[in-house]
Amino acid sequence: MTKDQLKLRSMIVTALFAAIIGVMAQITIPLPLVPITGQTLAIGLAATILGARYGTLSVILYLVIGSAGVPVFAEFSGGISKLVGPTGGYLVGFIPAAFIIGWYLEKTSFSFKNAMIANTIGMLVTLAFGTAWLKIAADLTWTGAIAGGATPFIIVGLIKAALASWIGIIVRKRLQSANLLFPAKGTKNETV
Repeated sequence: MTKDQLKLRSMIVTALFAAIIGVMAQITIPLPLVPITGQTLAIGLAATILGARYGTLSVILYLVIGSAGVPVFAEFSGGISKLVGPTGGYLVGFIPAAFIIGWYLEKTSFSFKNAMIANTIGMLVTLAFGTAWLKIAADLTWTGAIAGGATPFIIVGLIKAALASWIGIIVRKRLQSANLLFPAKGTKNETV
């Protein structure tokens, strides 16, 4: 495969995962301050399957598309107002979360155990960004922000981390065996 073909494949896969994040964002369970969505599961899948660079790029592309007004955010919403509103911290937090998940897996190995550790850390990063932003944007106390923006999502976040780890490692392995996925930069041995 030539360098141009690899670059084209990377761009297509990145765009595909941005679209997957947008579709999974529409799976929502409404809660008073912040809904539970499929976005975080999709972020974990993108980073687990694609690694740090392309997983993060897919998240950035998703956020750019949504900020431009395309209704890809939760509940078919879009626009820059979502990034600066009360739930904007979660959206912004997806960027470091995806990078950390992919980076951790690249530095260790793409195994379920390491993916679970990485996705749990990613979930905590997203919750930290989201809770801090919610506190400021909604003018809440830290107790109120944590109670409304973090606590309700920990159990669900761990379930999503497990799903992203399990599904992500299986899909990554299958895509690589079909030569449809490029190895992540600096990747160690990959095991399931």
